[in-house]
Amino acid sequence: MPNDIKNFPVLQTTDVSIVRDGRTILDSASLTVHSTDRWVILGPNGSGKTTLLRVLALYLHPSSGKFLVQGQELGTFDIRPIRPRIAYMSASLAAEIRPVLTATQVVMSAKYGALETWWHSYTDEDRHNAIECLTRLDVAWCAERELGSLSSGEQQRVLLARALMTNPIALLLDEPTARLDLGGRENLIQLLHSFSNNNPLLPSVVVTHHVDEIPLSTTHCALMRDGKIVAAGPLRETLSSESLTACFGTTLTLEQRANGRYSAYAP
Repeated sequence: MPNDIKNFPVLQTTDVSIVRDGRTILDSASLTVHSTDRWVILGPNGSGKTTLLRVLALYLHPSSGKFLVQGQELGTFDIRPIRPRIAYMSASLAAEIRPVLTATQVVMSAKYGALETWWHSYTDEDRHNAIECLTRLDVAWCAERELGSLSSGEQQRVLLARALMTNPIALLLDEPTARLDLGGRENLIQLLHSFSNNNPLLPSVVVTHHVDEIPLSTTHCALMRDGKIVAAGPLRETLSSESLTACFGTTLTLEQRANGRYSAYAP
């Protein structure tokens, strides 16, 4: 580990492609996530955003290209102890968790990257750590409540607490506001901003379709179209009316609100 941890690449793809049944769904994607980076990935449906995120989460292996995790190239290390430490949260993953599990069980299951607690053995210390994670997200009160009995916003907080269970090296969120109403969405965006400030050396990558869902803490932006990263870099240099128009294939105007958040619309 280098002395300058802020400039250390935690996740790094170089010309990574995914080919399925002769079709390229991710095309030569290069992205470097440093320890203090907060990335957002924007793009239309089918642009490859989720595929790239699943590569970063070690759920998909590239057909070609290089992927390094903390400087180690994929294929040269055992991914089993590493994958649980790349905290991956998505609507599809949340849907796979049985709603009868308690919040504590949901959080504890992250220790082994599992969806059930009966697959593995857990200790009193694991339970204590899970409740500590729930406390950090202000949902310790629901430790013994079933996940299905919680509101969508409360469930998202539990899932973020789950992400903390493994002392993660990175946080990957695929459309985290997808199931939320307007109030729940705004609360989660504020929560992600606070979460980043409270965990300054935990990099994150958030996939979304909407610029108004970009947290204030975001530092970098990648725009994707047709499986390719068409622009990537610091947020203020990458996100513009012109780059959004090219990415989404329709004329868009980008505006920044007084509070620093963004909006985009067709003029």
